[in-house]
Amino acid sequence: MYIPLATKSAYSLLESTIRLPQYVQKAHEYHYEALGLMDHNTLHGTIEFYQLCQKAKIKPIIGLLLDISFADETSYPFYFVAKSFAGYQQLMELSTKKMLGESPIMQEEQRMTDVAILIPKETAQTTAFSALLENKHSWLSMNVTDVFFCVTPTNLGEEDFYSYQKKMKDLGMRPIACQETVAMDKSENAAIEVVAHIKDGSTFDWRSSAVNEKAIGVLRPAEEMDQAFQKCPEALEELAKLVVLCQLELPLHQVLLPKYPVPNGESAKDYLAYLCKQGLASRQIAHTSTYQRRLDYELRIIHQMGFDDYFLIVWDIMNFAHEQNIVTGAGRGSAAGSLVSYLLSITEIDPIDADLLFERFLNPERYTMPDIDLDIPDNRRDVILHYVKEKYGADYVAQIATFGTMAAKMVLRDVARTFGLSQSEMNRWSKAIPNQLKITLKEAYQTSKSLRELVEMNEKNRLLFQIASQLEGLPRHVSTHAAGVVISDTNLRKLVPLQAGSGELYLTQFAMNDVETVGLLKMDFLGLRNLSIIDDTLKGIYYQMKQCFTQAMIPKNDKQTYELFQRGETVGVFQFESAGIRKVLRDVRPANLEELAVVNALYRPGPMKMIDAYVKRKNGLEKSTYLDQSLAPILRSTYGIMVYQEQVMQVASMMGGFSLGEADILRRAISKKKRAVLDEQREKFYQGAQTKGYDRKIAEATYQYIERFADYGFNRSHAFAYSEIAYQMAYLKTHYPLPFYRALLQSVQGNASKMREYISEAKRQGVVFLAPSINASYSGFSIESSEGIRFGLASIKGLRKDFTQAVIRERKERGPFKSMDHFLLRLNQLNPKYIKKEILEPLVEVGAFDTIEPNRKQLLQELEGKRQNLAFSGGSMDMLALMPLKTTEVVDFTLPEKLTFEENLLGVYVSGHPIQEYDDLRRKWQTTQLSDLVPGTTVLLLGYLKNIREIRTKKGEKMAFLDIMDLGAERSVTLFPKLYRRVQRDLLLEHVYLIEGKVETSRYNGEVQLLAQKLQLAASIRKDTSDLTCYLKIDKHHEEISILNQLSDIIKEYSGECFVILYYESEKKQKRLPADLKIKNNSKVAELLEKLLGKENVIFK
Repeated sequence: MYIPLATKSAYSLLESTIRLPQYVQKAHEYHYEALGLMDHNTLHGTIEFYQLCQKAKIKPIIGLLLDISFADETSYPFYFVAKSFAGYQQLMELSTKKMLGESPIMQEEQRMTDVAILIPKETAQTTAFSALLENKHSWLSMNVTDVFFCVTPTNLGEEDFYSYQKKMKDLGMRPIACQETVAMDKSENAAIEVVAHIKDGSTFDWRSSAVNEKAIGVLRPAEEMDQAFQKCPEALEELAKLVVLCQLELPLHQVLLPKYPVPNGESAKDYLAYLCKQGLASRQIAHTSTYQRRLDYELRIIHQMGFDDYFLIVWDIMNFAHEQNIVTGAGRGSAAGSLVSYLLSITEIDPIDADLLFERFLNPERYTMPDIDLDIPDNRRDVILHYVKEKYGADYVAQIATFGTMAAKMVLRDVARTFGLSQSEMNRWSKAIPNQLKITLKEAYQTSKSLRELVEMNEKNRLLFQIASQLEGLPRHVSTHAAGVVISDTNLRKLVPLQAGSGELYLTQFAMNDVETVGLLKMDFLGLRNLSIIDDTLKGIYYQMKQCFTQAMIPKNDKQTYELFQRGETVGVFQFESAGIRKVLRDVRPANLEELAVVNALYRPGPMKMIDAYVKRKNGLEKSTYLDQSLAPILRSTYGIMVYQEQVMQVASMMGGFSLGEADILRRAISKKKRAVLDEQREKFYQGAQTKGYDRKIAEATYQYIERFADYGFNRSHAFAYSEIAYQMAYLKTHYPLPFYRALLQSVQGNASKMREYISEAKRQGVVFLAPSINASYSGFSIESSEGIRFGLASIKGLRKDFTQAVIRERKERGPFKSMDHFLLRLNQLNPKYIKKEILEPLVEVGAFDTIEPNRKQLLQELEGKRQNLAFSGGSMDMLALMPLKTTEVVDFTLPEKLTFEENLLGVYVSGHPIQEYDDLRRKWQTTQLSDLVPGTTVLLLGYLKNIREIRTKKGEKMAFLDIMDLGAERSVTLFPKLYRRVQRDLLLEHVYLIEGKVETSRYNGEVQLLAQKLQLAASIRKDTSDLTCYLKIDKHHEEISILNQLSDIIKEYSGECFVILYYESEKKQKRLPADLKIKNNSKVAELLEKLLGKENVIFK
């Protein structure tokens, strides 16, 4: 009976539409007893296919379609089939060599006795193949015992088949039925055509009727295929013999833990104990019995589970990071619950002090691989990976593959491109897909009227959408897992197939789950932007402020840092940036790491509903209650509310008599909703509670409480570790704002929305921003003065990296530029190709020459003449100075014009912001900032209108979406038909509006948006501010002559329209200043006054 042997799956990227689960399922329906997989050059799908076949009780035949290169540099396909595990290892070696570009792929001495080789006719008829056979020492002539020539139904119908068959048999080869399968059924034939065109970038003739008639490469029932091969029954017989011959069993779920090279011949167990003893001393807890008992217990469990070497490997990597002054995280996940991890400086949270559980990390009653994720700066990750490769060897370390798939928008674009659609037509299809995370084409079709209209427009569009739907979700390319790395004690080539990676490490051909199924231990090397920010901030403190300050020097309980959390001023702080969590911080007012961790844990979809109760209890507005007083020690820190998974385990232990290992099994069962296990555990809990003397009703209520909240419970170890990183960032923000904001902005360069938000926050903290300067800027952001951060030249859109580097290098070597002529002359000497309009004009427009040529408009007007003069000057500065320049004096650009240039070229405003003109309204109406929008609230805000997008509802009514921005953020505003009809004529781009509306989360993209209820042009409601008065309270802390003198200077410098009334708190008297001492009402004045007297002591009304 026929079996599909030469099947390519979708893992033969852009060569097949076969998804392995459907393939095995359909084969099961067709009653196939064996099934083959031979992907092109790779073994990506091997483990998944093998397991699917085992589950379906189908015999898996693992093979490989390999392109083999010959001496003339041409390559031809050969099929290799593994007859045993040794043969499978040969397949891995062949695929690895091919994907690593190693040569030669097949060596004469390589034994090939454990694989069968199938020769396609296209290969057999080449002169290269003939030469291979004639060479008596070739791998094919010497080492292969089973060689077949492929026979397909198409071959059987060819005139030369019988002469071809005789020739191959004379060479000692046997025929085998081998039809390539690349699709599930003939409905996918057009899709197969299209993926080929996607791969080679060609155009698909969608009108061709032949596409729909072909059904050669599809999976068919065995009876049909037996009939197709009736002219050559021998080919089917040989196929059946080969299937019997293939006896492959893959050893899965092994424990392939790596070994650490322990010095001096010590055992890993002893060396780990020695390092922990050193850790006790360095942590200054060596003589504490509590720590020694915990350490002895953990070391015993670690050794029993066979993880001594694993801990040493992780210690070694983190020790290298510390020696290289690489900032590391405080820990991640349950690993922070291990004292051993803390003593080895793998984590930085004391698990005993923080009441963290080791059993949450390693459960002695349930064997699982340890999982310590290593947090390192994303800009230093390559240094760590290089060290690991050098330490253990290139063939023993690899990163893990992941597959980029054809998601809704991507697959539509890919297919549309093969259909020959223009860019604008492809954009139309793309825009018809809602901006919803992970939306499918089916979901998009149901929700998007514009997509349905496009699809139904004509036959071409219907076919395009049909094919895109068939291809959606298929793997398109291989990429590298963001964190995963495997380290092996055995050469990885014997365990998994490899391929070239994007860096210096190899890449496994298997994805993460399959790597773990093999039995290899995955370690996560997580490159975190936030650690890069800390690292960059510390460097900034050292290089720009001449202070040596390290991560270890950050104090643990800094009052000012916690005050920053209490004010909710945590924009830019890891885990605490969103408007919602900042509101919770202001309500909770955390004063230590415990309370900070609770906020981190509670602000998540499940437990978020408990925040209100927690706040009330913490602030004494509601009494903390416990189902039984014995639970108070466990739940007291969270005011009787179960927040953490560890609390579930502790309650199960305290009341139910569970060991902590058993309690962890209960926690897992609850989180995975394993009903049978839960029922069993419930009775065990009741019996244990009864044994310990608890009332049955109390036990039942407690277990119900556990079941209800454990599903939402957060990992306490994780909350503490992440809160520690957040605290460190907040400390740096509080005490070193300039280096912190410089590092923060550098980390988001190119992300305009984030830059706006961070610049707004920095300005609120008193940081001044300076425009790019040809004489002062470096490539990135830099600290220039005690209050200022200078934009780098790389911030200017469109400037080439080599240009900015050349300018900086020239300035460093030969001094500052004195004029535009001087700049052009030196630039021309560096490289004449830099004297271009597209390079020079952005520099002028953004103000990079302001210190030497202050009139930007004048300079732009003269620029072309200066370029021409340069060409005639022969490179002489003296000659250039004498050459006349035809020009007329012009008035410089206005501030709004300069702001437009800045926004276009930097993505942000530097010199000011259009919305600042309406500071009086902002202060009067106490408007909300766009960055502070919290879903479920109604707000009043000021917004600068950037874009209007009009659509029609299902009823045909017009409505609109507005893109608005303020100092720190950009948001979408929805105007429903009724309001849009009323205000449509008043909507003007680049104008400021006062908007009232309700905040919600968009169901399409998850972003915060505003549903407008009222909207009015700010200019039309602005009132004369002459009736406003500035009230200044002089409290006892500010009654100093020096402060009052500074106040006098501010009033005189910013003379304006508002009367000033001083209120002296100590005398309880007020004084109205004379009319000639009126003051302006704008943000700059307010900032100066608030900085001098305190925010609470300044009011305009």
